[in-house]
Amino acid sequence: MENERQCVIPLHKPNLKELIFFFASGVLVSIPFALFFSQFYFLFPSVLAVIILAPFIEELAKVFPLFYRHGETERSLVTLGILIGLGFGISELVLYVAFLGAPLIDRIPGVIFHASSAAITAYGIAKKNPLPYYLLSVVLHVTNNVFAYEPAVTFGLFVELIVLIVVYLLAWRFYHQASKEKMVV
Repeated sequence: MENERQCVIPLHKPNLKELIFFFASGVLVSIPFALFFSQFYFLFPSVLAVIILAPFIEELAKVFPLFYRHGETERSLVTLGILIGLGFGISELVLYVAFLGAPLIDRIPGVIFHASSAAITAYGIAKKNPLPYYLLSVVLHVTNNVFAYEPAVTFGLFVELIVLIVVYLLAWRFYHQASKEKMVV
């Protein structure tokens, strides 16, 4: 028998420094990624850019750092996605409140949304099938943006609340479905 070379990737669970790093990635990697591509929004009508283009860019920006993780459990990869989304959401909250004058209370649901939608896509990455989960996050983001963009719509706030609940419940479900032992390679 021939001696075959094998590469063994040890099971890895992130420590506190790594968790902080991925939270910071939501701020230092994902936000600049999204802001870079937002420079091209002027090529599109503003409603199209905000409602459709932004969700595609933001959902990819949030999980981009996860494509280079190996040896994580499915659960830890989803956790890292939540942390990146949380960093992204908090950064967005600060930008909207400090620079655009948005009321703080109006931006808090966005923090929950970004953490939850990143968890959904991270679950897809963990399962080695990211596209449907990414598209699910995008559709939920588009739906939210449609009703957030036009607040005069009578039931818009209600729809935004429903979308927030759905994205949170999906993230919760996928987090609990992600294995604590199965490694992502």
